[in-house]
Amino acid sequence: MSKEFYNSTSDMVDRHLAEGRGGKIAIIDDKGEYTYEALAKRVNQGANMLADLGYQREARAAMIMLDTFDFPSVFWGAIKAGIIPVPLNTLLTTEQYKYILEDCRARILFISAALLPQVEPILDSLPFLQHVVISDGDAGPHEDLTALLDAAEDTFEAVDTTRDEVAFWLFSSGSTGMPKGVLHRHSSPRAIYDSYGKQILGIREDDVVFSAAKLFFAYGLGNGSMFPLGAGATAVLMAERPTPESCMRTMRRTNPTIFHGVPTLYVAMLADENCVPENGSSNLRICASAGEALPENIGNRFEKLFGVEILDGVGSTEFLHMFLSNRPGEVRYGTSGVANPGYKIRLVDEEGNDVTKGDIGEMIVDGPSAGNEYWNQREKTINTFQGRWTWTGDKYYQDDDGIYHICGRSDDMFKVSGIWVSPFEVEGALISHDAVVEAAVIPFEDDDTLIKPKAFLILADGVTLDDALREDLKAHVKALAGAWKYPRWIDQVEELPKTATGKIQRFMLRD
Repeated sequence: MSKEFYNSTSDMVDRHLAEGRGGKIAIIDDKGEYTYEALAKRVNQGANMLADLGYQREARAAMIMLDTFDFPSVFWGAIKAGIIPVPLNTLLTTEQYKYILEDCRARILFISAALLPQVEPILDSLPFLQHVVISDGDAGPHEDLTALLDAAEDTFEAVDTTRDEVAFWLFSSGSTGMPKGVLHRHSSPRAIYDSYGKQILGIREDDVVFSAAKLFFAYGLGNGSMFPLGAGATAVLMAERPTPESCMRTMRRTNPTIFHGVPTLYVAMLADENCVPENGSSNLRICASAGEALPENIGNRFEKLFGVEILDGVGSTEFLHMFLSNRPGEVRYGTSGVANPGYKIRLVDEEGNDVTKGDIGEMIVDGPSAGNEYWNQREKTINTFQGRWTWTGDKYYQDDDGIYHICGRSDDMFKVSGIWVSPFEVEGALISHDAVVEAAVIPFEDDDTLIKPKAFLILADGVTLDDALREDLKAHVKALAGAWKYPRWIDQVEELPKTATGKIQRFMLRD
């Protein structure tokens, strides 16, 4: 039987020229606007550039790049040529970059000039690396991306890949340790677009999509590239760090209809007096959130202020994007919604048996965008990817309406007086207090070595933690979450340890 050839770039990029969208704006970045025709030509130049440098199919091309037009040019160009792009978090340490670049055996590294100082000390020690190519700045002794692309031909025939062939890697966010490389197939971008982008987000050709979540990780890559390209819409890219100020400025300039953020950003926006509708987009019709569970009161407050819903959902690097989400017009803040089209969900106990509705179990997922494996980590691979089912490590329960409620990571859950406590539930109660901006809760031993909740808080401007406020917060949690769940210890901190995707690294607080 002959194989059906399918290259993801042909679908996501080239298709739009055949369908008459060549003159439509595909991407807006900080420097300009680019049509689908311009994108297709630059992607072809990216593919030819890699071939001109001597790279053959399945070579790995690492990307430490800010969100500019260069990113999709390299990413989709590599995929079109059968080269494996490996986008990396732009906020890692030098030590983490060394680990990942050695682990994935990258032959070529594309890196934004502003990020070069973080990796320059290790470049000579990477045994597989052959080329370093600089984007958007002085290349110095390295090669300049713009010059290489300009010198390359702008036509390229996509290589004959298949749907099941590995197209790109993504590294996990490292919320529980060193990042792990997840291998994704050519069929996955189309799968997440058909499920979440098309049927839940309802993205249309006339939409303008701005994702504050960056392209280097799964949630941002779907939001800022695969969904708009799947629909023939327009993607807005912003190179700088997402803050309330930068996001509102970009929204005011580009007037997006869809905005993707993370809970910590929505919290920060609500705390900023300049984040009001008249300072943002006049066309905003829907927002989305992922990366960490969105607290109920944050969702309600944001919707009341901006007049648009936030669709909170859950996904993972292992699934490329969301497999669980709230629906437009049916949002229940404080929950993760229901399974996305094409995905099946089970909640199971430690033996793999389905739990009774209402009981807490680990979520396992069957869906079309599941990754193939963790690179060079067999034990973690066989524990996570078990047949059709992927074990997420997230604890959930399902209510009588079929809605899923997150309780936390399996390794974040703990028992108090023999009863399970969800850090997220306690954190949500704390955040609903006017004095609290952010919260993280961990298990902590008392003098009798019994486990009780301990909270770390970022407080509102001008608020100082004292004994009276501690007692008020404890009473607040007792009333909302349960008498045994209140934090016995409460500390004020300036910041909480987080991954670049906004996930709180509770294991660092425990350490």
